[in-house]
Amino acid sequence: MGIWATQELAGWGRYPIVETSVLRAERRSELFRAIEEREQQPLLAHGLGRSYGDAALLRNGKVVLTRRLDRMLSFDPSTGWLRCEAGVTVEDIVKTFLPRGFFPPVVPGTQFVTAGGALACNIHGKNHHVDGCWGDHVRNVELLLGSGEVVLCDREQNPELFWATTGGMGLTGLILAMDVRLYEIESPLIEMESVRVECLDDFFEVSKASAGFTHTVSWIDCVKTGKSMGRGIFMRGRHANATAQRGPSPLEPLIELGGKLVDGRWFESDHLLNRAFMVLFNETYFRKQRPGTSRSISAIQPFFFPLDAVRNWNYAYGKRGFLQYQLVVPPDPEHRVLTEVLERISASGMASFLAVIKDFGPRVHGGLSFPVPGTTLALDIPNHGPALLSMLDALDELVADAGGRIYLGKDARLSRRLFEKMYPELDAWREVRDRWDPQHVFQSELGRRLGLS
Repeated sequence: MGIWATQELAGWGRYPIVETSVLRAERRSELFRAIEEREQQPLLAHGLGRSYGDAALLRNGKVVLTRRLDRMLSFDPSTGWLRCEAGVTVEDIVKTFLPRGFFPPVVPGTQFVTAGGALACNIHGKNHHVDGCWGDHVRNVELLLGSGEVVLCDREQNPELFWATTGGMGLTGLILAMDVRLYEIESPLIEMESVRVECLDDFFEVSKASAGFTHTVSWIDCVKTGKSMGRGIFMRGRHANATAQRGPSPLEPLIELGGKLVDGRWFESDHLLNRAFMVLFNETYFRKQRPGTSRSISAIQPFFFPLDAVRNWNYAYGKRGFLQYQLVVPPDPEHRVLTEVLERISASGMASFLAVIKDFGPRVHGGLSFPVPGTTLALDIPNHGPALLSMLDALDELVADAGGRIYLGKDARLSRRLFEKMYPELDAWREVRDRWDPQHVFQSELGRRLGLS
């Protein structure tokens, strides 16, 4: 059995930071021992810590670090089914299978997430409108319960437990392994189009016209107001065919080298990402895209994982950290909630350095899973303390009243009252969780804050 040690843990937003007891598991047997010897303390799994808030944090309990449980157990090239342990990352899968002509079915904006975390958050990507979430491509999930029993669950076996675990934020058990279906691609390249949009209405028109593309997302300038509010760059793409080629780019090796050398820790400052800097950056970034549509052939990494080019970029927000606020609201021809959110953020002076907007598809999984039909907006905002928390509380009210919700995988401060309003299938989720984990062995700071534990 490994040794438990006291350690500080934080999510990617570096807020909050908690001190807890951790075990870096090297073998599956250590997970069983952790269950047996927990001494009535709650448990939680922690992968790479890319949940932004407190979903993978636990005070007064024990946290099992699962990253090293990363074996790929089998692969069937005729079907694309990969069986892997929960610590295998999207990066591991891409590096291993992209040269063989396979790619993960759904990826988020970073490749540094584990398969276990991907299922626990039921991650979505640029292709949600086509391919749904991670859980839509998974079967035979091996789950270690608080009783020490291992069960298999998917759509056919213990389906209620599978859907409670899919998006269940790690609160039903320790995910040991799963099958995930990779899809076959002809080329490691992306056919990409970038469209400059001048306002929020323009974004929705371009989004509607982009249904033929498998992957869509838009960067948005959340500083601008008035007629230019919602301006940005809409990016859409699809996996290229076997004949696609990229022209030589003399700067690309330098950019790649710079990404390996540059570390966000060098720029750690509570004052770097201020409003003046954001206004300048947004104006420059917007102007780099000429009016109309530009077409290009892109490599996989810059298209899917642009922020991974800079290590530890989250440190640029300083020691105060930052909060990511991701919402989804149902379709509304007048875009009232999105307009109100953008107006309030701009007026507050607490602008978001990174802001993306996208239309979700029709798939809904229930429970604690986030995506529902509508438009999602994600914002990274420096932690301004009480002023920011107060503004986000007010935005929560708008979102909840509109029938929308906040993404738990990125949340650090949503109230229990509004959480219960946003997730109407919560009671059904609790009933399943209580049946499989009656003692609430698996807990987290997020779960405690929202009344789940």
